[in-house]
Amino acid sequence: MPGPHTHADGPRRGGGPWALGESDGRRPGGSPALRLWIPVILSALVQLAGVAALLRFGHHPPGVAALTVALALAGPAALIGARRFPGPIVVITAVLAVATMAFGALGGPIPLAFAFALAGAVVRGARVWAWASLAGAWLVVLVLSLTLEQLAWPPPRVIGTALGLVIAIGFGEMLAARRQRMAAFRAAAARRRQTAAEEERMRIARELHDVLAHSLSQINVQAGVGLHLADTQPGKAVEALASIKQASKTALDDVRAVLGVLREDGEAPRAPQPDAARIADLVAATDVPGAEVVLDDGLEGELPSPVGAAAYRIVQEGLTNVARHGADVTRVEVRLSPEPGGIRVEVADDGRAASVVPGRGLTGMRERVEQLGGAFELVPGEGLTVRAHLPTTASTGEERP
Repeated sequence: MPGPHTHADGPRRGGGPWALGESDGRRPGGSPALRLWIPVILSALVQLAGVAALLRFGHHPPGVAALTVALALAGPAALIGARRFPGPIVVITAVLAVATMAFGALGGPIPLAFAFALAGAVVRGARVWAWASLAGAWLVVLVLSLTLEQLAWPPPRVIGTALGLVIAIGFGEMLAARRQRMAAFRAAAARRRQTAAEEERMRIARELHDVLAHSLSQINVQAGVGLHLADTQPGKAVEALASIKQASKTALDDVRAVLGVLREDGEAPRAPQPDAARIADLVAATDVPGAEVVLDDGLEGELPSPVGAAAYRIVQEGLTNVARHGADVTRVEVRLSPEPGGIRVEVADDGRAASVVPGRGLTGMRERVEQLGGAFELVPGEGLTVRAHLPTTASTGEERP
């Protein structure tokens, strides 16, 4: 996984304390070109105006005047490369600022380009470059001030310039912290979107598995019955074909209902959504070869929709497992009963007990139950009992009457 200062295709220039380029390609707010040229133009105007004001006081040799103007323009010109190379540019502007102080007329104008470079370096991740350049520049100024008389600035100017440059770095730190917060917010939002998308894909996959596994198992059972009785009992074979037709129609309706959420126009045909009230129809339509399927429904009143849907899918998948994997089954019982704070759903058969290897169906049932804050268990006995405890209050925020 790329680190905080890398792209998927390699290192990102500008990341980290020794940055050579932008630390974040997605810069919040404003146009990148505007953010680049405003410091250049503003510092050029301010420094040239300062030079013009300084040259009006006293007589300065043409060479000194020309050098002061050139240094005043060189700093802003260097800022053009600050976006790509914030670290080296802050060093260059520091050298130009010190040179202006040492050799410019009356110590030169306010080093605004240096201030912009300091703030920009911090924002772009070159924090070490910024602080090292500021410390180095003032160390050189201190040494030169002891040897060159023209660097004997008045204390107010020394203090004011130092304070201004420190404020520039502080402003850069504030912008860098804001950028980090926005990057963290974008990353968190992206993770939430990805998580939501993954959860939706898993939900659709579980729904499709439950629908198709149950319907296809019933079609397979009825097709086997039809083939077995086609010659001896044509009437029973016709009934099997009718059951196949009904099972396939129900499966198609359920699949359209599940996949309807993927259609942008929202006009996909929808079957009634699964809930506890449809469990009786589900049990009546389920055929387990050689077995009687019965329902013991002790529930009263309405269930919260997530709980009702989970109960329906658990019963559906439980019956599918019995039909596909049950051995010597003669009776299947579906039991729905209330319990404190929720309901209990059980699908039990009396077949031959065997080792159970959880597949997608059992895993999907467990996930449904755990998402609602319930408990899921497999209880081996004479056969196998699938049991789920579904809360109706804590996880759903609703209470069954």
